[in-house]
Amino acid sequence: MNTRLRAGGCSTRAFRSAATARAGGNDWGLGVEARSRALLSHGDAAESLYGEAIERLQRTRLRPHLARAHLLYGEWLRRERRRTDAREQLRTAFELFTAMGIKTFAARAERELLATGEHVRTRSVETRDELTAQEAQIARLARGGLSNRDIGDRLFISQHTVAYHLRKVFTKLGVSSRSELAPALPARPGAAPPVTPQG
Repeated sequence: MNTRLRAGGCSTRAFRSAATARAGGNDWGLGVEARSRALLSHGDAAESLYGEAIERLQRTRLRPHLARAHLLYGEWLRRERRRTDAREQLRTAFELFTAMGIKTFAARAERELLATGEHVRTRSVETRDELTAQEAQIARLARGGLSNRDIGDRLFISQHTVAYHLRKVFTKLGVSSRSELAPALPARPGAAPPVTPQG
């Protein structure tokens, strides 16, 4: 079998399952198939297939398959020298795998992130209440009035992933609603403090 297929963890069984699912229109099978085809594709075709895989898999409850799609897409983007785009995908993969306790793939995503020049901090007692880069980005977008769907579309992640990160944000900041985000969000370096209504 093609080494690129093995590297992506695809197999003849995955292709058969995907082919079976295609007949039934199953998002899991179609997503896995798109992810597998992306590994064999180049340029715009590969990018489109990775996008399709993520879009389909985010509609399923199979988070490991979604995380794998983000990881593979991030790896592809890094090879294409699109480091900023790669980081977004790899961060999502790293956080999903870490949250699920899938250490091997979390470590792989971490290695890929390091290869893009990003430092991945180990979550310690001292840092556990700090927002990750993605949590802060999602929190700022939510504070700006965007819905989970709008945030997901902008960051190319699922609404479920947005909701997952927002729950973590609320817990870390000690708030219970979006309306409380503005005063609770830590200011970015050089940013003006939030304006609070008078009276």
